[in-house]
Amino acid sequence: MENSIVNFEVLPEPTTTVSRTAAQRLERLFAQVLTSLGENPNRDGLRQTPARVARSLGFLTSGYWEDPREVVNGAMFESDSDEMVIVRNIEFYSLCEHHLLPFFGKCHIGYLPAGKVLGLSKMARLMEVYARRLQVQERMTLEIATALCDLIPNNGVGVVVEAEHLCMKMRGVQKPGGDTVTSALIGRFRDDERTRQEFLSLIRAR
Repeated sequence: MENSIVNFEVLPEPTTTVSRTAAQRLERLFAQVLTSLGENPNRDGLRQTPARVARSLGFLTSGYWEDPREVVNGAMFESDSDEMVIVRNIEFYSLCEHHLLPFFGKCHIGYLPAGKVLGLSKMARLMEVYARRLQVQERMTLEIATALCDLIPNNGVGVVVEAEHLCMKMRGVQKPGGDTVTSALIGRFRDDERTRQEFLSLIRAR
């Protein structure tokens, strides 16, 4: 059986977010931030900004309120296949925990089934659980791989994340380019060079 490769671009929005009480607290705090920056939070263009920021942050950090096991929700199916399954080019957006600026890019996820396969969209949803938190790319990559490894029978898991970081481009060194690539390899993806090279070549294939 040939390797299964799927490209994902668009994902549904999560249904969980911060509570109304927390959102109101965020609104008050961001009104204070605007004042501290020398702005008037009551002027026409900024009057709704604290509420918008609160809603935006609630969405961008909704992964804190999602349980990876509930996201998978039993979407595992018996299968005799032991060939590599890859979901590549999963678009993601996350927030750097150091400056609360975005980093974004593509995530590629692969695994070797061991008696069961996971619904393909669930792999993309699992990634979003960890992308929608305050993150560093290295940790996010490992968290996705570890979660998939724990949730489904497998003989190995591989995750590669390619991202641009606005904390490098908008501030700090202020350099364009300089994409960051991180990987997390578990089981045969780590121990078997042929499996590792097959995975890496497939995610780079056009």
